[in-house]
Amino acid sequence: MNLWLRLAWALLRAWRLPRIEPGTTIERCLRVWPGDIDINGHMNNGRYLTIIDLMLVEYFVRSGFARVMVKAGWRPMSGGAVITYRKGLMPGQGYRLRFALAGADQAWSFMRFEFLREDGTLCAAGYMKGAAVGRGGLVPNAESYALMGQAFKAQPLPAAVEHWLAAERAVMDGR
Repeated sequence: MNLWLRLAWALLRAWRLPRIEPGTTIERCLRVWPGDIDINGHMNNGRYLTIIDLMLVEYFVRSGFARVMVKAGWRPMSGGAVITYRKGLMPGQGYRLRFALAGADQAWSFMRFEFLREDGTLCAAGYMKGAAVGRGGLVPNAESYALMGQAFKAQPLPAAVEHWLAAERAVMDGR
């Protein structure tokens, strides 16, 4: 299925599904399509990140954050991701994607994602960080939450995210 069609489908589904609160875990049952396959005959590593982006669209719409961003003229921005692959997903195979807020600081929100086979086998997992960006740069989480009618409270980051951020700083510093 074309990615534009998947995006349209994700938006339509999200608008019809019940609203969620930030922090809610969502899951989606999906299938590996022929266009998802690489030369090794399993789901392409880059496709995992594309599917995560589609899940993020659903999360934004269902939480009300997409509406806030559009009204404020903000754009969503991914600041990076870390993913580990353990088992392949084969053509036509069904899988479940679990997606949840894992923590947040003043500007960034960190989402945990897991790709699971239908039997529960973990195939890939990781974290991505994202933020809203306005004309002045990153929008503080306190501001975006306030526009959603909620109070923002920074949440502790998982140890894996702390290690990832330390490694990210070292990479950007050229160490």
